[in-house]
Amino acid sequence: MNEQKFLIKDVPIEDRPRERMLKNGSAALSNPELLAILLRTGTVAESAIHLANRVIRESGGLRELMTMTTDELMQIKGIGKAKALQIKAGLELAKRISKASFGERVIIRTPEDVSLFLMEDMRYEQKEKFVTIFLNTKNHVIGHEVLSIGSLNSTIVHPREVFRAAIQRCSSAIICVHNHPSGDPTPSRDDIDMTRRLQEAGGIVGIDVLDHVIIGDASFTSLKEQGLM
Repeated sequence: MNEQKFLIKDVPIEDRPRERMLKNGSAALSNPELLAILLRTGTVAESAIHLANRVIRESGGLRELMTMTTDELMQIKGIGKAKALQIKAGLELAKRISKASFGERVIIRTPEDVSLFLMEDMRYEQKEKFVTIFLNTKNHVIGHEVLSIGSLNSTIVHPREVFRAAIQRCSSAIICVHNHPSGDPTPSRDDIDMTRRLQEAGGIVGIDVLDHVIIGDASFTSLKEQGLM
């Protein structure tokens, strides 16, 4: 028995993603429909919309799709190198657009600024990453760097790694940031202890640790605002 084929020509014109987007705008489209437009074409056996639905289902959802590598995407039936790169390019563009409001010169004054700067880069990570933001005397960002990658629920960074990088950048101050893959940004006892060690080391070398921000899934916690540093 031949496998049933689902082709875009079998879908009524008014229900096709491109036509719906032209008529109603991108906001009217579902996630699979938007992904189908990125994919452009389906396969011999299924339309782009059916393929998009399957990609989202097999990846586990949009959050998980954001974390997949090109090679992992290519393991999904129907996704070759070209389609995998189209998906990755679309997701990366979305990340960059979310940060575009900062312009060329980023200034960090509040934990909200930290969240806007790094949320889209860190909220989907499946392992803890420790990032240091380096600031000049006017709180302009002069760089940021991933200094440690840990396991699913822990990351270890030594003060010497943090302040070696800060000194190399001629930083006046730093802000520490790490993510919780669970999505819950509540600081652990280890997070608090690590922050206080970094503060002590910063006092010795003359570089202020202004805050430690923990990134969750669309949420964050500032240890400074919580009175934990």
